[in-house]
Amino acid sequence: VQLQASGGGLVQAGGSLRLSCAASGRVSNIDVMGWYRQAPGKQRELVASVTTHHSTNYAESARGRFTISRDNAENTVYLQMNSLKPEDTAVYYCYAHVSVPTIEKTWEYDYWGQGTLVTVSS
Repeated sequence: VQLQASGGGLVQAGGSLRLSCAASGRVSNIDVMGWYRQAPGKQRELVASVTTHHSTNYAESARGRFTISRDNAENTVYLQMNSLKPEDTAVYYCYAHVSVPTIEKTWEYDYWGQGTLVTVSS
């Protein structure tokens, strides 16, 4: 699975950005897609995720401001970010969780995109 993220950039506080991430390759076994972010000097943290059935999960910091959505036909996940704050400044990484069931067990893999920088100025 390959992930291509886009949509980052520089925005003023209070502004909006929309991130996109398109998956290609062996996409049939992708179940969860989402976004993590990593700010300078901090650990990578989950921002939001969405399942194949559009069940969503958000970090507390993102809830109410960010909306994650997914187009299964296009194998693309989106992150609409509104009311951005300087503390949202980070590199945002798209990820895909793949589950491959076999007779013996279910094999699980995580794939990552290249990261896209979001900078929010005050």
